[in-house]
Amino acid sequence: MPSSLHQPRKRFGQHFLHDPRVLAHIIDEIDPKKDDFFVEIGPGEGVLTYRLLDKAGRLEVIEIDRDLAARLEKVKVHQADALEFDYSVFPKGVRLVGNLPYNISTPLLFHLARFADRVRDMHFMLQREVVERMVAKHSTPEYGRLSVALQARFAMKKLFNVGSGAFRPPPKVDSAVVRLEPLAKPLEVNEDLLRKAFSARRKTLRNALPGVDFAAAGIDGGLRPENLSPADYARLSMNSIL
Repeated sequence: MPSSLHQPRKRFGQHFLHDPRVLAHIIDEIDPKKDDFFVEIGPGEGVLTYRLLDKAGRLEVIEIDRDLAARLEKVKVHQADALEFDYSVFPKGVRLVGNLPYNISTPLLFHLARFADRVRDMHFMLQREVVERMVAKHSTPEYGRLSVALQARFAMKKLFNVGSGAFRPPPKVDSAVVRLEPLAKPLEVNEDLLRKAFSARRKTLRNALPGVDFAAAGIDGGLRPENLSPADYARLSMNSIL
């Protein structure tokens, strides 16, 4: 196991988890088994990697930093950008884990959502604010495009918060661990419609989304984008010419 001497790089948004209690809590929540295949995104110095390796049957990692990638031992390393990686190369039922770089967490989540049908579950450490947006209910301030896009594909649960002192260097924000499990029957939501709606979230739906037949979808066009559930957006998507 490599020593922890790597200098964190700002351009990669590196904050290395080091608190053994937090690591143990993450492992307990993931509950790895010998027949599980894991892929860890952003393993960093490997503190979670080697704990998983002790319990999982198979583990591969994706690391963009070539210096860190070179130091990781006993695992197959894909030196690549997680934002551009094709996760369909992994067999169905793969379990994804990781302390995701906060500077790319939102676009990375949108990217990973496209592979929902291939994964068994995902466990990620993220900025707490992002996790709260992911699991937010409609008609709340935190609810937005990310909430709808992920809730249309996953059942999600915020597991626990993590303070900044658990990392080196400490980030300026608190973190949280979240679990995502693909829905058996995901909802089909038009991504362009979703983007257009929430880019004008202060407008009414009929003003934000011209061209949508609200009556056919059974939706009140006088509502605002944050008032609709993921199921509502799925119905709208069926009646949109966007």
